[in-house]
Amino acid sequence: MSEISFETALGDRVEDMLDACTRCGKCVEVCPSVAPAGIAGALSSEIISGILDIVRTGEGPEASRQWAAACMRSGECIKACDYGVNPRFLLAMARVAIAKSEHELPERRRQGLTRFRDLSRDVTMLSRLQLDGQVLERLGQKSASAAVPVEAPDFVFYTGCNVLKTPHIALLALDIMDALGVTYQVMGGPTHCCGIHQLSAGDVEMSGRMGSNSIEKMSHSKSGQVISWCPSCYVQFMETTIPAIESQSGARPFEMTPFLRFLRERLAQLTTLLRRPVKMRVALHRHPGVAGVMEAAEEILQAIPGVEIVDLRQPAVGLQSVTVGVLPAFKRELQRTELQAAANAGVDALVAVYHSDHRELCAHERDWPFRIINILEVVGESMGLHRHDRYKELKIMQDADQIVADCSDLIARHSLDPGNARDAVVKVLLGDQPLPLKGGTLPEQRAGVVAPS
Repeated sequence: MSEISFETALGDRVEDMLDACTRCGKCVEVCPSVAPAGIAGALSSEIISGILDIVRTGEGPEASRQWAAACMRSGECIKACDYGVNPRFLLAMARVAIAKSEHELPERRRQGLTRFRDLSRDVTMLSRLQLDGQVLERLGQKSASAAVPVEAPDFVFYTGCNVLKTPHIALLALDIMDALGVTYQVMGGPTHCCGIHQLSAGDVEMSGRMGSNSIEKMSHSKSGQVISWCPSCYVQFMETTIPAIESQSGARPFEMTPFLRFLRERLAQLTTLLRRPVKMRVALHRHPGVAGVMEAAEEILQAIPGVEIVDLRQPAVGLQSVTVGVLPAFKRELQRTELQAAANAGVDALVAVYHSDHRELCAHERDWPFRIINILEVVGESMGLHRHDRYKELKIMQDADQIVADCSDLIARHSLDPGNARDAVVKVLLGDQPLPLKGGTLPEQRAGVVAPS
């Protein structure tokens, strides 16, 4: 018997969930997107029933379409279901069905390819404005680093793509693993795409092809485990691609563990390395979309001598900051109130976990009386590890010409076009600012700015 196609395997999983769903509406009732999306007046049971219709036919009631479009991937719906259904996955499949109903395959393929090329260009440019070739190779972004090691490493460390825009975060993760004594091979960037942009465009076959290709490359560690950084890639692999591949082949290619959960599993060993007190009152910027990550972050911070965690009592929604962007006004208000709450609480630092959180928030450090840093910077400080946050340094300049001039050495070293570099600075680095800095403008008022993923 020949192996079924990826799209068929994915379709079978969708059908199983459609059959299991009772339309009770509990997933809708707990969803933090419902109220800001303006659909709180609709019956929960009717909204989820409409989602099932959309998945099957591409057509359904407006409230259901709005719910699918407003999904921040918070994951509360998964916890609420008593029947083993993953509503977040069904909402993703509803968006795929809508894309299929609105565009023929050639157009969907073109959209997916355009999004992938834009991502590749932006990641390549932003990383090269900050790193030389040797460091890029350490992050898996040069041909030599892609070779299969002579001896299989303990783990594959999968960065995803967009953390390469804020490379100090990824480099600190590698430094911490070195200190823990584990071996790893770094994979990520556009050459190891998870396929999420193809899926969002409705090109399921191409999404499966790209994701499967990356999974094959990652399936060569001693432990059979992949440590992941990017939460969007994690959800794409764990909720879409890997279950379909498992259905195709009858075997699971590997287990994937988010980096902070990996650290929590080794907290006893990590604690012995947290030797330097870090006298700091911190607030944790939270996104709960991947189960256990925020809890791991809090436990790790509690293990650092001198750190005091302050609860700002702010809403925790979304997979990461960028996914909350489906509701831009809601997102701006969340960020505004959190910054004010942090100032009122007198914290020394607002500490984020994910790279998109850091990209969007870090420049606000200019205007508020506290630092905005990544959790690995706090861990690193206690371990005696440091990586300079060049991204924040550049972004706080708030002047594209000054930034390009400041990066002139690397622009020449990588043979980059200065005009293209300036375009990337304007659209990707400075444009990634959903809540304006004091005296700034809204994203929709900045001509030519596109939201990154």
